[in-house]
Parts: sequence; C-alpha cells; structure tokens
Amino acid sequence: MKSAFPVVGIIGAGQLARMTIAPAIALGVELRLLAQSSTDSAAQVVPHVVGDFRDLETVRAFARGCDVITFEHELIPLSIIRALESEGVVVRPSSASFIYSQDKAQMRERLAKFPAPSWQVLREGDSVKTFPVIAKAIAGGYDGRGVWKVTSAHELEELFRTHNVLLIEELLEFDCEIAVMVARSPHGQASSWTPTQTIQNDGICTSTVTPAPAISEKTSLKAQELALEIASELAVVGVMAVEMFVKGEELFINELAMRTHNSGHWTIEGSRTSQFEQHLRAILDLPLGDPAMTSTYAVMGNILGGDKSDMYRPYLHLMARTPGLKVHQYRKEVRAGRKIGHVSAVGENVLDLQESVAHAIDYMSGVIDE
Repeated sequence: MKSAFPVVGIIGAGQLARMTIAPAIALGVELRLLAQSSTDSAAQVVPHVVGDFRDLETVRAFARGCDVITFEHELIPLSIIRALESEGVVVRPSSASFIYSQDKAQMRERLAKFPAPSWQVLREGDSVKTFPVIAKAIAGGYDGRGVWKVTSAHELEELFRTHNVLLIEELLEFDCEIAVMVARSPHGQASSWTPTQTIQNDGICTSTVTPAPAISEKTSLKAQELALEIASELAVVGVMAVEMFVKGEELFINELAMRTHNSGHWTIEGSRTSQFEQHLRAILDLPLGDPAMTSTYAVMGNILGGDKSDMYRPYLHLMARTPGLKVHQYRKEVRAGRKIGHVSAVGENVLDLQESVAHAIDYMSGVIDE
C-alpha cells in the first residue's frame, strides 16, 4: 500500500539538500535526490540517482514517483522544468517564478517598480558612459562568480570575449548588505524571517549576523515588506532569499535566490522553524511554521577550505572552548576557498557570539592553531 507521506524530489545533492534531510525525517517526508555524483554532500546519506540535470530524459525518469519536485540550485534549464510541468509534474517553484532567479536581466525588468541600482542590459558593441560599474553574467553566477567590478572600456571589452550579453549596474556606495528570507505556499500563506546582515569577502559570504545590527527597526520592517511583496508578485512557492543593499534608510534589491540559501543557515538553531523545514512545508502546501528567533542574536560563519584537511579533530578544541557552538559539516572535499561547512552560535551578547564564530572558522580553516 502506498504511503500517505509524500516523496519530495530535489534536483541537486549539495549541502542545501543535506540540511533538508533532518526536517524531512522529522516530518516523515521521503527525499529523493538527483545527484551529479554519489560523493555529493547529501547523496552520501540518502537515496539518490546519479544523472545529468541538463538531460530531459534523466530528469523525467527521476520525477516519476515523486509527488513534488524542487531545487537546490538554479542551473537546471528552464526548458526542462517546463517540459515536466506540461506532463503534469508538480514543480515548486514553478518555471514562471524560477526564471527570475535564473535570469538577472528578466529579474530586473520584472521588478522594475522595486528600488534597485540603476541598470542596463549591454551587448557587445554597446557602451557605458561612466566607470566604474558592476558587470554581471545574466545567468550562472554565484559566490562572487559572474560578477565583476569594471573600471574601463578595455576591461568591458575583455568580458565580452566570453559573454555575449551582460547586466550592467551602478556601483553603489552602500552601508551594508542584508538578506531577507521569505517563504510562500501555493495558496498564498507567506512568512518572513528578520533580516540578516551578510558579511562578504571577495564576493563570498563569510558570516551573517541576525538581526542585522546596522539597520533600524523601521528599515528592517520595510525590508521584510519588500521581500514579501516580491514573493507575491512572482507567485513564489517555497523559500526565497532577497538580497539587498542598505544606504542610510534606503534599500536596493540586489539579487534573488528561489531556494534555501546560505544567508538563512542561522535559522537551524536561531529560529523556531528553520528555512529547510519551512521550504518543505511551503512546497507541500502545509501551514507554515513560526519564524520567530529562539534567542536575541544568531551568528553564522562559513568554514572555508584551508590548510587543514582533518575536519573532525578540531572538535576537541572548539567544543571544549565554546560548548554552545554548533558545527555543520557538509562532508565535501577540502579545497582552498570552498565552503565545506558552517558554525553557528545563538545568545544574548552579539560580540561574544561573533568572537566565538570567528575563532572557530579560523581554527577549522587553519588560520590559527590555538
């Protein structure tokens, strides 16, 4: 007899899928993954199929037996999503929404009424009046990849050697960057977590602090309202990250990610409902959970690959030094600069939490040895 519990198929088997496993187990929801390799982070621990997400027949075969299909990255071709939908497969978020996290130019056009840096779509032969500017690949960029600060016409010409079209945005002098995680279900129920401040290094998010300490309560509420309005405008189903620049009391929409996101990892320990549980609830059209924080502050730090390859031995030092620290290992091969895990801490003193997290990521990456 078929189980009444649903089967959720996730295209992708990286750390985002891995962190979805615990809430899926708690809810009795079965996960199936389409992995690129059996060594992928989540494929190491749950049933999966190894295949090419760019091949329609592979994805079509994977979708059979799944009640709903979702994603942990934006790389799957939109044509494949549309083909699944035409055959009656439930895909969340839908192709009509997902395109705006895949195509930055279409996202800017669709969200033209929302505050954003000034922008233009540039093709080879077009010119820019003033430099410097930010150039972005229309699709495929993440963790600082596909984003460049361009200071001259010559640098722009070099980019056009490998890109036919670019999104050009003004270079804003902003005060800080924040991300607002929101969730929305098929029947329109929506929720938002408090904004988190993201700290970037070479385009890679290295840590987050929640609530964002550099913004006022008025700006925090405005940011959540904007993110929820965007989710409604695009009919998003699932979790979405809305990245924003903050300049004084002004907000500027930067990018969208229609999936669980690095800037929401703090919610595992720091919220009554994590982004991973909320995503499952949303795509299954279950009532959404409470996004309230469990402590006054939550700090998260990404562990980047460095000189150390043994990621287990550091526990002896870190757990003794900071018993409240939580470690999440992705079990990925350690490579320089690669996100291989994260640590988080929740409590009442944000400076103490930041110090503990900074020490942990430096110790695990091999920057310090005591």
